[in-house]
Amino acid sequence: MPRKARDERLDTRAARLRLPVRREPYFRTIQEGRAIGYRRLAGGKAGTWIARHFDRDREPQRLYKALGNADDMLDADGVDTLTFAQAQTAAVAWFAELGRAGGRVAAQLTVQAAMADYVADYRARGGKALSNLQSVIDAHILPKLGDKLVNDLTHGTIRNWHRAIATAAPRVRAKAGSTATRKIDHADDDATRARRATANRILTVLKAALNLAYQDGKTPSDDAWRRVAPFRNAEAPRIRYLTDDEAVRLVNASGPEFRPMVVAALLTGCRYGELCRLRAGDLNANQGTLHIRVSKTGKARHVMLTPEGVEFFTGLAAGKKSTALMLTRADGTGWKTSDQHRPMRAACEAGQIAPAIGFHILRHTHASRLVMSGVLLGVVAAQIGDSEATTAKHYAHLSPGFVADSIRAASKPFGLAVQNNVEPIRGRR
Repeated sequence: MPRKARDERLDTRAARLRLPVRREPYFRTIQEGRAIGYRRLAGGKAGTWIARHFDRDREPQRLYKALGNADDMLDADGVDTLTFAQAQTAAVAWFAELGRAGGRVAAQLTVQAAMADYVADYRARGGKALSNLQSVIDAHILPKLGDKLVNDLTHGTIRNWHRAIATAAPRVRAKAGSTATRKIDHADDDATRARRATANRILTVLKAALNLAYQDGKTPSDDAWRRVAPFRNAEAPRIRYLTDDEAVRLVNASGPEFRPMVVAALLTGCRYGELCRLRAGDLNANQGTLHIRVSKTGKARHVMLTPEGVEFFTGLAAGKKSTALMLTRADGTGWKTSDQHRPMRAACEAGQIAPAIGFHILRHTHASRLVMSGVLLGVVAAQIGDSEATTAKHYAHLSPGFVADSIRAASKPFGLAVQNNVEPIRGRR
């Protein structure tokens, strides 16, 4: 049996944990063109083993393979958690496999394959926005970057792709199987900010997928995308919520099928998807709460109802089995993804809500009214199922008039104004 390589930095758990955390692995050559690396991870996580194969006469010259976790925290089991010696054994087996196959075993990872791995990982983690994630990947990432090798990506390639999204015409809803865009006014600061915010969100998806590939040892470096910075000040929240008068007009202008959905959103601040999944049994009229079993964040919560809300939802649940949907369409079927867009536009037009709003603004309206009534941000965050920071950023906007009135009502005069008999000369009218 061949002797194992020794390295005082990697031989023992204690020695490895003394190594500084860094992005690049600590490599130990065990034969010409063959090396084993240890990647030290931050946050108290166990490091990982990676094998590297180099052959200057073949393209690509470098191949990498993730071998498993290091026995930094758990005892080695020889399968998922490996000692330095066991990692060498796994690396040698891979090198032999490469030799038998002429170096063609470990195919180069494309961006498309990396995105597929990320979608599979997102699904396994119970991600709630899988369709939206796939839509972003299909529309913005794969057309420009899908065929590129991850190892060939450069900082300039990703940066230019990111900037191009920010200046491209926004996509709008169109008939199935077709795409459409609308012009963007680049002189409009808010339109520019919105496009940059979109570009940042798409960049986040790309980085998440490539980071997963890096963590799995499928690419040796994350330098190309790590240095691409998002646009600054692009996520400034829009100050938009309905006044009480506008809310009443919108409800009255909604069709009888859609009106309960609008009222439910205004009374609870729930997301459209949460309302679509509500069951009659989720109402606890005695406690005055709605149980949101599945939310965007994956956490359940209880929404507190006002007496008006209790009366409204009690009426919806009356005569229904506990498993029956609370909010349904006229034919008794449930509301589906995007079913709210057309009736919302029609209600805005009939109710003279200008500019027209999306359904999410009803959630924004609920949160803003709570804040303007003096409810603490932490309480509002619990009500709508967001963090306090997100609530402050996105849902707690107050109109300038409300801020001014609040300051004037709470402030007492200093008595510093100097009294005199001088009056300003007013010009002729």
